[in-house]
Amino acid sequence: MEEKDAREPVEGPKEPNPEPPLEAEGESVQVEATVDGGEGIGRFPLPRRDKGQIYAIANQLLGAGRIRVVCEDNVSRMGRITGRLKKKMWIREGDLLVVSPWKFQSDKADIMFRYTRTQASYLSRRKLLPETVDLFGQLPEEAADKGGASP
Repeated sequence: MEEKDAREPVEGPKEPNPEPPLEAEGESVQVEATVDGGEGIGRFPLPRRDKGQIYAIANQLLGAGRIRVVCEDNVSRMGRITGRLKKKMWIREGDLLVVSPWKFQSDKADIMFRYTRTQASYLSRRKLLPETVDLFGQLPEEAADKGGASP
């Protein structure tokens, strides 16, 4: 006669996953998300405010791992991709980034993370982006209408 192990998990009714936690002040938060079609977009970090990280938009590619970024505090900074991320991180103009401004030179910053377009639009829909860097909430038709060009 075989005995059952008492440590065996009991299967119960499965509830849908709750909404990902919102960013709390001074906490490191990772968001796990799915798109409406059910496709997972994975886990991605939010800026760690306690370490001085903020959102930024890539404005101009300068070469040699340097990018001009416009941060959420409306300051234009020279962003630098650090050595370990240089080959892994490919950035285009208009990408949403997490940067860490330098303490001793306020016009420079290190680039910590790049969000994909899907991740950026998800953050925009959840209202986790400041208005100064929220370029991803507009649908293409709405953006064309706001441009002032009429057919």
